[in-house]
Amino acid sequence: MKRMSTCRCLSVLAMGVVIAALHSTLPAHGTTQKELNVRLAVLKFGTVNWELNVIKHHELDKHSGLVLDVVGLANKNATSIALNAGDVDMIVTDWIWTSRQRHTGADYTFVPYSEAAGSVMVHPGSGIERLEDLRGKRIGVAGSPIDKSWLLLRAYSFETIGEDLSKITRPAYAAPPLLNEKFRQGELDAVLNYWNYTARLRAAGMIELIKVQDLLPALGVPGRLPLIGYVFSEAWAEENPEAVRAFFEASSSAREIMMQSDEEWERLRPLTRAKDDATLAALRHGYREGVPQTYGKEQEDAIRAAFRIVAEHGGRALVGRSKELAPGTLWGGDAY
Repeated sequence: MKRMSTCRCLSVLAMGVVIAALHSTLPAHGTTQKELNVRLAVLKFGTVNWELNVIKHHELDKHSGLVLDVVGLANKNATSIALNAGDVDMIVTDWIWTSRQRHTGADYTFVPYSEAAGSVMVHPGSGIERLEDLRGKRIGVAGSPIDKSWLLLRAYSFETIGEDLSKITRPAYAAPPLLNEKFRQGELDAVLNYWNYTARLRAAGMIELIKVQDLLPALGVPGRLPLIGYVFSEAWAEENPEAVRAFFEASSSAREIMMQSDEEWERLRPLTRAKDDATLAALRHGYREGVPQTYGKEQEDAIRAAFRIVAEHGGRALVGRSKELAPGTLWGGDAY
């Protein structure tokens, strides 16, 4: 990492010499190259902030010629409102929202950011070893009845045991932190939470019953499924191709650091709010496991198949009028 920083410093110094030379040849009021600006809205405490922190800390945005403005907002609705209002260029959300917007005439498009998914967790010694053992049990579900992981789990239970899990269990829907707390207190027999909350439970000695990604083959979903991604307007991307390129170049460099350097995770420890080494290790592993290894048709096929499943079980309240993924939902340009 020190060698990387030294090389980067030398590169910046060399660049400064070149820029100074260029300025000396320009008129006093000459026009320089257009700045590459990206204004990105994210949840204040979302895990995407870890990657963005790495970008800023190592000045990977500047190295790519990018001016990256990160706007932290309180909730997912606030980020989508900001994008629709034109206040930001990009947000992090899922392909369901993106497809629904395209069906209403918007031109938003999706680039996979993470395949990290949660799991159904149970207490050690609970005697719950199979999905059918949840019959009559109280299960916490992050979000709402139309959370896509819950819909996939329901579809899986119907496919494998012939019954809808929502009908044979007692679901409780709540925010992720509250679910973890209630589960630890024994008020819930099982919990389906987002991947980072699942990692915390795993570090605390809770038992994984089944991973969401492991449900997919039985449901006919090929490969691994990206769950969230960067979303932006196609028109904006066409007008700002160099800014888009610079952003994904910086993002890719940050991921490389996070995949390879355990020391970087030590630096990120306060941001992750990991209270012990086991939790930090679980979060680091969960992040790395969720980094997409490919980008393109494989993701599109998985998303299309999963969309049909969640559309069937979530209905119009989730996906709108169409049960098929809107054309163009997955961006056709270069990313990682």
